[in-house]
Amino acid sequence: MSVKKRRLVHFLLTAAAAAFCGWFSLPCAAAATVMSAVFFLFYERIFAQRRNHVLKLCDDIDRILRSDDLIQFEAYREGELGVLSAEIHKMTIRLREQNSALLREKQFSKEALEDISHQIRTPLTSVMMVLGLMHSPDLTVKKRMEYLGTLYELLGHMKWLIETMLSLSRIEASAAKFAREPVSCRELIAKSVDAVSVAAELKGVEIRTEISDEPVFVGDLHYTQEAIVNLLKNAVEHTPAGGTVTVTAKGSNIAANLTISDNGEGIPENELPHIFERFYRSSEYTKNGFGIGLAFAKKVITSQEGSLKAANRKPHGAVFDIRFYKTTI
Repeated sequence: MSVKKRRLVHFLLTAAAAAFCGWFSLPCAAAATVMSAVFFLFYERIFAQRRNHVLKLCDDIDRILRSDDLIQFEAYREGELGVLSAEIHKMTIRLREQNSALLREKQFSKEALEDISHQIRTPLTSVMMVLGLMHSPDLTVKKRMEYLGTLYELLGHMKWLIETMLSLSRIEASAAKFAREPVSCRELIAKSVDAVSVAAELKGVEIRTEISDEPVFVGDLHYTQEAIVNLLKNAVEHTPAGGTVTVTAKGSNIAANLTISDNGEGIPENELPHIFERFYRSSEYTKNGFGIGLAFAKKVITSQEGSLKAANRKPHGAVFDIRFYKTTI
């Protein structure tokens, strides 16, 4: 009911009450009129306060829509307005959380695109140089095939880099969903070794597996396999021809333990704390890589309540220790 209609109804009721009371006595009619006037003023005051609260609440909502993060709803504590403000407060918190998540995802996407564009520049430049060499009319068939092999390898590196960077960005932005299913370490290792077997064979590196019993952990087979493949590629890359990469797995009451070790040159001691950092490339251990594979492996494993550590082994070589805990540590 509008304010004018409400006041009109009140006036008519007051007039009717005064007329009815005036039938009996004028003092009674006057008393009824005064009481009605007092009630009217009291009601108008309460209504004005509620209206002011509603208007202030509308202003606060408008400020929220303009991204004001300093709005507080503690002033609305009583009655229906208190219930309404509490619900708006809950909605505001959810909207702020969603907005923060969207901003983080946007920032991660921006950084991912910048990182990819920066890292892809070097192999792309090499591709352009090889294509320029292939335009030579005096190029032999043998040399052309060598250039084609180089192009295939460079494009493969670029494809891996882009896919790994996008996966890493999705994980860091909490956009990737990890499955929570039993994963057999035997199956995981078999699929991972199979993915790098050709590269290892071409380099003359042997990959051995040593699995005790049937260790199992709860996680995501697909993402974990990608992480193990990256660690295996790293081990093969830093193992000389004739060397060996060994993958072991065993279970315990606390965790499923996997290790990937090689008898290569090892990791410089001063670089051990940094090799899992994104795009970290030293002058020695990571000079031939993009500095992203180890960072991706670390993120995948730790996102599944696991741990990944690197160390040197005696007399030479590196070892990566992976643990998937059965309970949160």
